[in-house]
Amino acid sequence: MPGMTTHGGFEPVFCTIVPPHVLDKLAQAEDPALAGPARRTLQRDAFERTQRRLTTVIGATAVAAVADGKPQRTVHDARHGTDLPGHKVRGEGDKPGKDATVNRAYAGLGATFELLLKAYRRDSIDGDGLPLKATVHYDRDYNNAFWNGEQMVFGDGDGEIFLDFTIPIDVIGHELVHGVTQYTANLTYFGQPGALNESVSDVFGSLIKQYTLGQTAAEADWLIGAGLLAPRVTGKALRSMKEPGTAYDDDVLGKDPQPATMDDFVRTGRDNGGVHINSGIPNHAFYLAATALGGHAWERAGLIWYDVLTGGELKQQAMFADFATLTVKAARERFGDGEELDAVSKAWEQVGVRTL
Repeated sequence: MPGMTTHGGFEPVFCTIVPPHVLDKLAQAEDPALAGPARRTLQRDAFERTQRRLTTVIGATAVAAVADGKPQRTVHDARHGTDLPGHKVRGEGDKPGKDATVNRAYAGLGATFELLLKAYRRDSIDGDGLPLKATVHYDRDYNNAFWNGEQMVFGDGDGEIFLDFTIPIDVIGHELVHGVTQYTANLTYFGQPGALNESVSDVFGSLIKQYTLGQTAAEADWLIGAGLLAPRVTGKALRSMKEPGTAYDDDVLGKDPQPATMDDFVRTGRDNGGVHINSGIPNHAFYLAATALGGHAWERAGLIWYDVLTGGELKQQAMFADFATLTVKAARERFGDGEELDAVSKAWEQVGVRTL
């Protein structure tokens, strides 16, 4: 059954990498080459979101898992249609083909699996060897990538604003980690819990990229979706964990609205209560903690965040302060009263989130 968690509940999960507010802005562009794909993407996202809710109600086909510490990857090609999963084009162990998009999706699934296993001893996103499935070349000029509760789906972008969504490995990781959250804390996708849901995916998406590149916290760019924006766009990525609010400032896309601290927390009813916007605050807290500790961010800061996500104490309706408090507790329990505890406590203090 989809969405089953350690809490025994279900959460309709449909999580996209491009926030609705970005597509809304594009949909209002005067140039039909920009507005058209954005409007079609919004319509397709709305349809898929509804399908996800229906699947949650009626149930989905069970998938057999083999918990053997090895990935089970399958990549499908939608051939610019919308039927999922599409035509199988590469299975586990198959050699790379001529389609670079297929190869990137396959590699991204593998990189996510490897970080979870090597750094956190987690066998796939459910902890029990769940097969990883992806579909590429979804629809035409589709400006998004999403996790629908069961698989990954990637659009090719419109070539005007967005390029192929398999290009940034952290986008692949981000979406798959929504699956990890689904199977663990199952954070409600609205308001502060939803922003935490998004932030957790950004955190581990960035860690997957850093792990793959062998980067330290100091060497990482801390950008989400670098390489995704087309050359005409004035921007470097979708989001910046280092400097929330600076990822793009474009005449068509507008300016990155993410706040870095609670002083600029955005109250809105759009985007499920600003889940893609206010995620900048816990994102920045992780960046501050990770860079204060130095070394490889997945080893200490990442482990603390992972402990909180999977430890069973994080409630579905958790607020920023709840999450922050648990990270302080996790830092103390795993590392004692040392620099880890100090770095995590100071990071939350710097972004204006009080620990209880």
